[in-house]
Amino acid sequence: MSQKLFVSAQEVAEKAGVSRSAVSRTFTSGASVSPKTRQKVLDAAEALGYHVNHLARGLMRNESGIVCLIVSEIGTPYRSSLIRALTQQLQNSGKISMLINTDRSDGSVDLALRQAIRYRADASIILSGLPDKSITDLCLKNGQRLVLINRDDDREGPLSINLDDADAAARVATAFVRAGCRKLAFANSQAGTPSLMARERGFVAAAKALGLDVIVERFGHTGYESGRVVAQQLLTRKDRPDAVFCATDLLACGFMDAARHQFSMSIPDQICVAGFDDIEQAAWSSYQLTTFAQPVDMIAREAVSWLVGDSAQPEHHSVRLHADLVWRSSIRGG
Repeated sequence: MSQKLFVSAQEVAEKAGVSRSAVSRTFTSGASVSPKTRQKVLDAAEALGYHVNHLARGLMRNESGIVCLIVSEIGTPYRSSLIRALTQQLQNSGKISMLINTDRSDGSVDLALRQAIRYRADASIILSGLPDKSITDLCLKNGQRLVLINRDDDREGPLSINLDDADAAARVATAFVRAGCRKLAFANSQAGTPSLMARERGFVAAAKALGLDVIVERFGHTGYESGRVVAQQLLTRKDRPDAVFCATDLLACGFMDAARHQFSMSIPDQICVAGFDDIEQAAWSSYQLTTFAQPVDMIAREAVSWLVGDSAQPEHHSVRLHADLVWRSSIRGG
């Protein structure tokens, strides 16, 4: 005989021979119920396959426990690691994660978010990338608590978590100069996200402060293949660079493979390369990429602790985190 999909608290009460309120008290932390009654209820619940409807309970308190993760470029290693850290923190805090993929532009994102709002999602976390800013407005309009990660949305109300990209750019520019490099380049995609552009601006400014110019090349999406294309653009120039800071590790991996296999260049002897994110592949023996480690676990802790904390917090709160430089062999002297 197949088990019922949904079992009500009243059915548990009838099987246990107790009142409906006794079932509610049994499954409410700190509520008063005798050990004998509690055991009757637990035995009946086990036999019937009963589970507490936490969603219904939450809605009675005007809380669903649902947190939306609004994400673009979901398949990249960095984004995947951040999603892992956020969902783990949310689970540990008793929250339910709902993932919305914003890579599509056919109205499905807006539809998915509106559906999440109909489920009374309590909050949203918007990850770096370029989901339209109207999404931020929609979340706030519907009373959600909101966390923005690596974005420059100027709004009152959300928690903004960003990295000190300018500081990281200055450190890698200094590292290149110490390695004897004088022809610097920055490899970027055409995504134009706030974090990528902040790294580009920071690197150009840091190089200028050191008396050096920077060649900037951008191409396509923020992925491996774009790194290969940017390498072809930079390494066929007459004024070919001797050091390249790539906006992400994926770009750097594509760049390094093209430099070695298409242009027979030795890294770091003929060209130094740095990346950003410290994805798993950066440590592989074929890359050994000097890069900056995104503090994904710290980002997740900051985001979730703010979401589950006291709702009477300041109207706008900003956190700026430090990215550690991870030295490997793609820069001379590293």
